[in-house]
Amino acid sequence: MTRLSVNINKIATLRNSRGGNNPDLIQVALDCERFGAEGITVHPRPDERHIRYADVHALKKVIQTEFNIEGNPLEEKFVELVLSVRPEQVTLVPDALGQITSNHGWDTVKHQDLLIRLIAPFKAAGIRTSIFVDPILEMVEAAKTTGADRIELYTEPFAEDFPNHPTQAVTAYRKAAFRAHQLGLGVNAGHDLSLENLAFFKANVQPLDEVSIGHALICDALYYGLENTIQLYKRQLS
Repeated sequence: MTRLSVNINKIATLRNSRGGNNPDLIQVALDCERFGAEGITVHPRPDERHIRYADVHALKKVIQTEFNIEGNPLEEKFVELVLSVRPEQVTLVPDALGQITSNHGWDTVKHQDLLIRLIAPFKAAGIRTSIFVDPILEMVEAAKTTGADRIELYTEPFAEDFPNHPTQAVTAYRKAAFRAHQLGLGVNAGHDLSLENLAFFKANVQPLDEVSIGHALICDALYYGLENTIQLYKRQLS
């Protein structure tokens, strides 16, 4: 079974745009779980322009499913947050300061020694560690020797190519997931997965432990409602 983790960053963005607490981020997270999501994902950034560090602590107290915190482990504040909160999973993303959204995976060959050092404290704390990678076999293979438990495949290139060349778009991901499985790595995926492409991706990329979806899911919820939208996404993964 592939788990659906809902990224609630966009809910925080909407809340922050007016101040106050509407929408209520904590309640939305609880509702996502109640409506069938198997996990909640957040990606706090140093400027706290969407998820605030205080949100992460508050969410940890109430999340009943899996809590996944994404972020840049080169930021000391992020590392301290994760080690304090101790989520079920941390996903390490090579974001630059001020980056709008994640747009590439780690070079696990070039940064092998760095990643080994960065991953070690999370593993010592018993936190499952996933690293964001592009669907390149060399990067998947080098991810194994960093000490990571999982990889998260960066899927924006797939989403961009899918409308015109679906088979071509998914080929590298299928090979990457299969190689990861051979090496004993779990496989997550995320970025621009949607109702239009998710079922095809799931059917062709195996094994697939978890998808983390935020932007498209929240946009769809404006039309279909949050409960119905989560169920629609779960159907694509069935």
